Amino acid sequence: MNILIVEDDKRISGFLDRGLRAEGYRVKLAHTGPDGLALGQEADYHGMTSLMLLDVMLPGMNGLEVCQTLRAARIQLPILMLTALSSVEDRVTGLRMGADDYLVKPFEFEELLARIEALGRRGPLLRVAAQRMLHVADLEFDLEAMRASRAGIPITLTARELALLELLMSAPGRLFSRERILANVWGTSEDPLTNVVDVYIRRLRSKIDDGHPQTLIHTVRGLGYRLEALSSS
Repeated sequence: MNILIVEDDKRISGFLDRGLRAEGYRVKLAHTGPDGLALGQEADYHGMTSLMLLDVMLPGMNGLEVCQTLRAARIQLPILMLTALSSVEDRVTGLRMGADDYLVKPFEFEELLARIEALGRRGPLLRVAAQRMLHVADLEFDLEAMRASRAGIPITLTARELALLELLMSAPGRLFSRERILANVWGTSEDPLTNVVDVYIRRLRSKIDDGHPQTLIHTVRGLGYRLEALSSS
C-alpha cells in the first residue's frame, strides 16, 4: 500500500516517512495543500492502492479543502486527518468533509499503525485486484506483491529497479526527465553519480526488453525516457 503523507512540518513528515517505510509501506510526501491534492489525484488516476495522512494546517490550501476537493471529485482513497486541533467541533468538521478517521497530535506511532491497518481492511475503500496490476503490452507489474513479469515469465528486479519500473508504468507513454526520475526514485534533484539514471535504465531495459520482439522502454535523446508499446506500423 502507498501512504501519501501531506504534512508541512518536515520534522514530522520525516519521522512518519522513516517509520512507515520500516513497516513495509511505500511512502510519498507532499508539504503543501496543492501538492497533496495532486498526490491524491495521481493515485486515483493510476489506480494505486493508497491511504492519505492529511494534516489540517497546510500552506496554499488547508487539509479540509484538500479532503473536500478529493471527495467532490469522487476520489475515495482513505483519508486519516492529522491535526493539533482537538475539539469535538474540529473533528466533526473533518469527518463531514469526507475524512475517514481523525488522529490528534501528538499521537503514538503504534496507534497510527493500528488506524492505518483498520482503514486498509475496509473493503469498499480498497481497489479491486485488477486495479492493483499495471499492464503495458505483455508486461505486468503486481503492485501489492511488487513482482514483474513479461509474457508470463517472472523478471528478477532490485528494489531500485522495481521503483523505476513502477514510475515508468504508472503513466505509459509519458516522458520522464532524468530530474523527475531522480526525484521520484532516488528522492533527490541532483545526480550523485552523474549517470545513475542512465545506468539503471540500461539495466532495466536489458531485463524488460532483451529477447522480446517489441521494445517497451524508449529513449528520447536529451529529454528523458518513456515506457510504451508503440505500433509496428
